[in-house]
Parts: sequence; structure tokens; C-alpha cells
Amino acid sequence: MNLKQLSQTLGLSQTTVSRALNGYPEVAEATRQRVQKAAAEYAYRPNTRAKGLATGRAMAVGHVIPVSSRHEMVNPVFADFTAGAGEIYVTHGYDMLISVVPDDAEEQAYRDLATKGSVDGIIMHGPRSTEARISLLQEIGLPFVVHGRASDETDDYDWVDVNNRRAFRRACEHLIDLGHRRIALINGLEVMDFARRRLAGYLEALQAHGIDADPALIRSDEMTEAYGYDSTRQMLARQNPPTAFLSSSVIPTLGIRRAVEEAGLRLARDISVITHDDELSYLRNGGEVPTFTAMRSSVRQAGRLCAERLIAMIRTPGGPAQNTLLEAEFIPGQSTGPAPGGATA
Repeated sequence: MNLKQLSQTLGLSQTTVSRALNGYPEVAEATRQRVQKAAAEYAYRPNTRAKGLATGRAMAVGHVIPVSSRHEMVNPVFADFTAGAGEIYVTHGYDMLISVVPDDAEEQAYRDLATKGSVDGIIMHGPRSTEARISLLQEIGLPFVVHGRASDETDDYDWVDVNNRRAFRRACEHLIDLGHRRIALINGLEVMDFARRRLAGYLEALQAHGIDADPALIRSDEMTEAYGYDSTRQMLARQNPPTAFLSSSVIPTLGIRRAVEEAGLRLARDISVITHDDELSYLRNGGEVPTFTAMRSSVRQAGRLCAERLIAMIRTPGGPAQNTLLEAEFIPGQSTGPAPGGATA
């Protein structure tokens, strides 16, 4: 069914039906609900190109991803984020445009998207502590939302982020309460803002309990299974190994578990592990009882929130910047227990 047929069925003009489906405020609420109900009943889907011509919009949202040997974006976390964002795009009739570009072509990619009118807005991924892309997007004038934050950026901009600092302080304090004093941090790349905040939370917890941080127990790299495995194997071989690990993702955590088991040790009894869990669709943290104790946040929900905010900005430009800070949930699992040797908090 096309727009003309839907309009005839409802006895309304095509303009009224189009405005009702696109959320224009001048349409009466009763009319809007009637149109939306009929659109769902007849499985009506607007023609994106026609809609774009009518509204002067591209009806697309851009995601620019740099190709790099060292980055934190093209991974299962990104896939779940875009799945969540995609749910919102479909609801509002928007397409998703993903541009994969060389690292040194990222700035030009943003400029080309704006110049060609390919997208109506941008979702920016993987902010670093010092982030040049924010001022670039402000200069270009495209609406944008950042997934994460840039600590050193002083201008107002829209973002959705997890309270990484608080999450990792809480996780580290839980291990301390269990009697652990040698706690390792398997972190992401510290040029990434989320990793910097997680390191800060970890260090705050140690300092608050009078525990000196050991640089030999702090690692920073791209979050792969092999990185978690290699780091854990090296630390366990030390003369004074850690009794607990705090990991920035369930992906390196799988490597931590492999190294622990190869060393003839058992999780919770000999080594405790807490991971950050993005609640990934295809990498679940166990079943009814989680495998790993975790600080959990839904990256898919973050995708939904970023998409909803961006579409609102596209439809009603010029409002004040909005920030959404999500709290991670503590999830007890099978990977934590008292420190071996009878240590007490």
C-alpha cells in the first residue's frame, strides 16, 4: 500500500497522513493515532526517497568508522550498538549509512557527508579524551550525538555514556571487600576516554583502602581474547601474582579464564574475576546464573538512546545539548570469591 492508497482508505489528504506519520505537532492527536493504527494494520512503509524529497532531508543517519589496526569500534560491541540504533531508525523511516574509511580520511568523510547531503545527522563512536571530531562536527553543522564522552572537551554537545568511573570503583571495592589486595586491571586502550575513566575508578578504590597500585598489574590494549590471555598468563607467572582481575570487556575476560584454567587454577576459589558486560546478543555471560561477576550495561539500549536523541535533534534543531549518563548494574556471578590464604577486608 502506498501513501495515496492509505490516504484514500482513511478519507484524509496525503499531506495530513504524511504529517501524522512524521510527528508534525499541528496534527491532532486523535488523527495521528488513527493514521498510525491504519499504517500498522495495512503494513504501510513510507518510500524513503519520496519522503526525503518531500521533507528536504536525506532520511539517513551516518556512522563513520576508521579502518585501523588499533581501535575499539569494529567489534561485537559496535554490532550490538548499531542493532539498537537501527530499531529506532526503522521506526522513524531512516536508513543507516556506514562509511568505513582510512584513518587519515576520517575528517574528509564527515565533510563529504555534509557537502553531499547524504545524511541528516551523525552518531560519533569511540571518543578519545582529547577529541578533535567534536569541534569538526560543530563546524560542519550536522546534528550529532556522541556514544561516550570526551573528558577534555569543554563545549556542550549531546552524548550518551556509562558511568565507567563509578562502575570500576564499585567493582574494585567489591574485590577489596573479599580480601583481595593484588588486583590486576585488564583495560582497553587508554587513549579511549572510557578506558581512562575506568582506570581512574580502579585507582580511586585502591587509594581509598590504602592499597598502593602496582603498575605491573595494569595493562592497556585493544580488547581481544588473546590480549586477556597473554596478560593473565604473564601476571600469573610473576613472583607475587594477582589474586583478582578486573576486566574492561567480556571478550578479554574469556582469555583471562583460559589462562587461569591452563595454570591449573579455578575461578572464585584461586582467582576472582569481575568483567564489564555490555550484554552482547551473541556473547552472553552465561545462562540463568552468570558465568562472570559483572558490571552490566546494555550497549544495545545505548544505541537506541543515541538514535532517539539524534532524530529529535534533526526534527527540532537548535535546542540545548542533552546528556544521558547510564549506571552499570552489579551482577553477581560464579567468578568471585574470598581471597585465597584467609585474607580479610
